[in-house]
Amino acid sequence: MNQTRRNFLMTTAAGTVALGVSPYAAYTSMERTTKPLRILILGGTGFLGPHCVEVCLARGHSLTLFNRGRTEKITGHDFAGEDRIERRYGNRDPEKLSLDDQPAGPDNPKGLSTLEQGEWDAVVDTSGYWPRVVRASATLLGPRVGQYLFISTVSVYASNAEPGADTTAELATMEDETVENFGAQFQNYGPGKALCEQAAEAAMPGRVTVHRPGLIVGPGDSTGRFTYWPVRVARGGEVLSPGMPSDPIQLIDVRDLAAWIVHCLEQRVMGIYDAVGPQAPELTMGSMLKACQETSGSDATFTWCNDAFLEAQGVSPFGHMPLWISPRGESAGFHQRNVSKSIAAGLTFSPIARTTKDTLDWYNGLAEDARFRRVAGIKPEREVEVLAAWHAALDEQPKSDADG
Repeated sequence: MNQTRRNFLMTTAAGTVALGVSPYAAYTSMERTTKPLRILILGGTGFLGPHCVEVCLARGHSLTLFNRGRTEKITGHDFAGEDRIERRYGNRDPEKLSLDDQPAGPDNPKGLSTLEQGEWDAVVDTSGYWPRVVRASATLLGPRVGQYLFISTVSVYASNAEPGADTTAELATMEDETVENFGAQFQNYGPGKALCEQAAEAAMPGRVTVHRPGLIVGPGDSTGRFTYWPVRVARGGEVLSPGMPSDPIQLIDVRDLAAWIVHCLEQRVMGIYDAVGPQAPELTMGSMLKACQETSGSDATFTWCNDAFLEAQGVSPFGHMPLWISPRGESAGFHQRNVSKSIAAGLTFSPIARTTKDTLDWYNGLAEDARFRRVAGIKPEREVEVLAAWHAALDEQPKSDADG
């Protein structure tokens, strides 16, 4: 597996969720639907899940949340006192208890047992990674649920080399489809998600919607990946900037994704869609960094270092330089997917300035000692070293005759 793909998979799959000032104010002005739905969310207390919950509540839908009850203790997203939300606890894995360190009982049910009764118009699956587990959920719920919306990933694709590829592109595979671990290099993450998509469709043919996001960004994200850029630019000074300002990027604001998820349930939109955007090359590294600067008002300057130099310095794409991957070679198509199908199905994109500002405001609203107040990316001291090496390399270049 190549280094670029490995860095993306490891940072995508390893993310957690965050606390802080409320990132949900955008939903208070939403119009209520005239046809409320009964929606079941498998998960719902992490990063994307709470945004989905807030959209559903703003639109007037009723909710059931099913999970182990663990993440909510970390994030605070237990929705206590919200009478429009029914809570059911259990484990996605039908063979496991909700809490493996406690004996079985009414407060510690096994597997999906608490979902054996009830009917819903739709289910949103934000937490499926292995086909056996997704198959169990979709098979149990199939007779009593109208639509199954599965959150997958753009990591399902076998290759990122072709700009303009869409959802018909070849999928990644794994040699042993029964394996249920990501692997040392996270090589099983994408193939596992692809198998989950297929498991859901096999259990509920014609009633499945698949969203394949890339990097989900915005207020409430504790992975610190996209957050690195608004925070770093706001700090000011010389900013190590990867590649070229014209390098395209695609991402999805979590609020846009949550709103689109609910839209697809309300309109019964079925099929497979990439949840990234905007359509390349509308958003670039240059325009994104400029938005970070303008929304923070910092004095930041940007020093653009080419791919070869960054590689020689051991500066990794998507790891040390979050979000960015070279639009050349084997990753040429990563940020240039054709999402016209998704746009036609109702996906919209917030202005990048809104995302950068709201992310920075959310981050700055966290307490200094908040558990999730962190950013990913290159360390400040290492950034200084790399910038110094870049300038030294420029100074060593022979001057042309025109330069004297």
